[in-house]
Amino acid sequence: MRSSSPFDSSSQKISRKRPLSERLSFHNTPQHLKRARTTTSTSSSTPATKHKKKHKYKSKEDRAPKNLTQLHFTLDSSVLRTCPLCDLTYTKGAPEDETLHSSHCARVQRGMQWRRDEERTAVEAQVCEVATGVKLKDGNSGRIISINADASGKIGSKLAALLQTISLHLSSPPLTRDVLRTSKVYLFLLPSKRSLSCETIAGCAIATHISTAMAVASPAEVQGHPTNTSSSVNPIPPPTARLVSVDPSSSLFCKPEPLSTPMGIPRLFVPSAYRRRDIALRLLDAAAATFVHACPLDPHRGEVAFTQPTASGKALMEKWGRGGARIYQE
Repeated sequence: MRSSSPFDSSSQKISRKRPLSERLSFHNTPQHLKRARTTTSTSSSTPATKHKKKHKYKSKEDRAPKNLTQLHFTLDSSVLRTCPLCDLTYTKGAPEDETLHSSHCARVQRGMQWRRDEERTAVEAQVCEVATGVKLKDGNSGRIISINADASGKIGSKLAALLQTISLHLSSPPLTRDVLRTSKVYLFLLPSKRSLSCETIAGCAIATHISTAMAVASPAEVQGHPTNTSSSVNPIPPPTARLVSVDPSSSLFCKPEPLSTPMGIPRLFVPSAYRRRDIALRLLDAAAATFVHACPLDPHRGEVAFTQPTASGKALMEKWGRGGARIYQE
């Protein structure tokens, strides 16, 4: 028992003091480090988080307010654009609208091209040359051709693109198939300055068969005679009450009686670069002379009618028809 006591005391001393490798392995164990961190955080998590929340809350209360910026959507003036050159309203930034506007604006200003491809298929499409060497005000000369409005092939595609441009520019509905089957398209072609192999479509007039139209009321018929209606029991209605209103802004009224009329002009268009050269007058002359075979028409006698002309179209109608042109409903 006594001999065993020194061994026992030394073993107790050795057991108290651990080797360096064992101590290092103890401290480098990830589990002990993780447990030590978790125990430290759990022991101080409750007061620390409360203190931080209170600190943040107080800092927001005590902090000076920042200058805030409010954003607004402006969809009325920044997105929609109306071109001053072609009067087309489109959505700015939309690829389809931008492409449509660029092509439409170029056609409205400078017209379309009549190329050799269309000239090669002219016989198949029954293209007829109405007049050649037509002189204009500026000294230039061109030619006028007529095509059936329901033509197919390359010429039909060209006419479809041209009619679409005219409808967009005039804000008018497209012509129906029934109207196109009984219509002719008259084109005024000028030699192109850019290329000798093509011509420029400097004007277009569409003539169609109609049955009746209305005579345009004269200014005297629109204004009437002044009468004193203050003492009358039943006031007399104004003269325009018995007329058909076409365009009140330009004082264009018609008589309601239908009159027999053989030809109508539903569309008439000249690009802006070729206006004021009497191209529209030359097209109307060609249409009146050749639309009905071997029977020239006289607008002065009311044999030609227009459909709801614009302000500029009214002036042209009065100048060309000399007061005899009529109005028909499309």
